[in-house]
Amino acid sequence: MTSLAASRRRLALSRFWADFRTHRAGLAGAAILLVAVLLALVAPLFISEDVTSVVEGTGQKFAPPSLAEPFGTDESGRSILLMVWWGSRTSLLIGFLAALLSVVIGLVVGVAAGHFRGWIGGALMRVTDWFLVLPSLVTALVLAAILGGSTATIVTAIAVTTWPSTARLIRAQTLAVEARPYIERSKALGAGHWHITTRHVLPNVAPLLLASTTLEVASAIVTESTLAFLGASANKTSWGTMLRASYDFGAATNAAWWYIIIPGLAILIVVMAFTLMGRALEAVLNPQLRRKA
Repeated sequence: MTSLAASRRRLALSRFWADFRTHRAGLAGAAILLVAVLLALVAPLFISEDVTSVVEGTGQKFAPPSLAEPFGTDESGRSILLMVWWGSRTSLLIGFLAALLSVVIGLVVGVAAGHFRGWIGGALMRVTDWFLVLPSLVTALVLAAILGGSTATIVTAIAVTTWPSTARLIRAQTLAVEARPYIERSKALGAGHWHITTRHVLPNVAPLLLASTTLEVASAIVTESTLAFLGASANKTSWGTMLRASYDFGAATNAAWWYIIIPGLAILIVVMAFTLMGRALEAVLNPQLRRKA
């Protein structure tokens, strides 16, 4: 039985890869993300957090890109290249953690709202709708200001304001799964709530959840950058705090275009890569989209 289950998993993975590699945009996004994550992971092996210290900036103020400084320097003579490299750790970490927490909250609420009918499901959806109509950016900014500046604070602020869309998606999929005949047979045979949700519902919502998570990471990175630009940061160097610093120290008025464009391009490239891979995963894992394609 174990070997049969393992062979089925291998067959499913091979089919998934065969479908996914037909999406060139998704492959390109996955390759970019792999490079970005690897660079963020190996950063401490080559540089340290000292590259973000103003006392360590020994270069010329607002020096343009050159052979010595490929991405130029900032207002303190610090290397933009090294700061972008080190800042990727904060931006990617917050993006992944915020998306993970958001998806977990959305999964629990969505499955519960879809499985438990009546007043429980209705109450959960009313709470979801209430969070859904709140201006997410403003709410996240207020939460970050109240809770203080830290990585955990920013992660929580982003997750609390982004989980409702995942919850509604998971609830819809849960309702579709539980309308199938084999669920009724399981209930007739005495299957409880835990068995139905873990053995039948979760395996069927997992593919959509994977695609949703990928897209949530992209959204979380943009939100973190926006919050940092507005002044609510994790008190660590990130791509968003670099953009804020470029505004505060007048990079535009000093014609230091590289100080603005380089962090912005880093955000754009990584978010686009997540989006491309997420759309490809959605097309592969969603049967309805696969049939339309």
